[in-house]
Amino acid sequence: MTTVPGSVSAAFVDSATMLRRQLRHLVRYPTLVLTAAGVPVVFLLLFVHVLGGALGRGLDGPGTYVDYVVPGIILMTVATAAQGTAIAVALDMTEGIVARFRTMAIARISVLTGHVLGSLIQTMFSIAVVIGVALLVGFEPTADPGDWLAAAGILVMITFAVTWLCVALAMVAKTVATASNLPMPLMLLPMIGSGLVPTDSMPAWLRWFADHQPFTPFIETLRGLLTGTPIGDSALLSTGWCAVITVGGCLWARKLYDREPNR
Repeated sequence: MTTVPGSVSAAFVDSATMLRRQLRHLVRYPTLVLTAAGVPVVFLLLFVHVLGGALGRGLDGPGTYVDYVVPGIILMTVATAAQGTAIAVALDMTEGIVARFRTMAIARISVLTGHVLGSLIQTMFSIAVVIGVALLVGFEPTADPGDWLAAAGILVMITFAVTWLCVALAMVAKTVATASNLPMPLMLLPMIGSGLVPTDSMPAWLRWFADHQPFTPFIETLRGLLTGTPIGDSALLSTGWCAVITVGGCLWARKLYDREPNR
């Protein structure tokens, strides 16, 4: 089939080509995947085996601390993988490959969508590794197949949103080092939320922030689907946050990519 340059079908074909480039890169450098999964696994073991005894005594209701903390660790996995994507985009911008792509007859958005889709696959694999380790250290989800499917869907939405935001942050950064640092707050948000302890154990000013930042409804929705805790309006809030972050991040990244290159 012949595609017309600038058409929607051409954009899909070019995006698929860029996705294959990202997948080959992941196969060639497997340490990128291991890092995205390894850092959250270290945090999981730290919080379960070192801090879990003390932190778990402050929890109300049934379940163990590992059941409580795993959803927060999964969200940390999403943030860690997105940080790696920011670094990859910044490397492309500084090593001249993007300048080369700009001279070719390809859909400009395909360069960015290739990064986002590649990161989505990497993140899902990393999350599977983290959940596997969590099961080994005592995680006991109560989810049925429908709950697991819903959890996968919400994680895809969250990963898509966070990754587009990190791509935009990478486009803002002038160096690779800056691109690696800008997404760092995203890794802290699961901790400054309900990821490690309930927000009602925090000081009032911090609790307000924890209750109203996006990672808290993300975590509560995932926790409810996996362990059966009440979800309330967290699923609706999560969907809204994902839509806002995805649209904002995508438009921001596209605008920055289309500007005149200065590096």
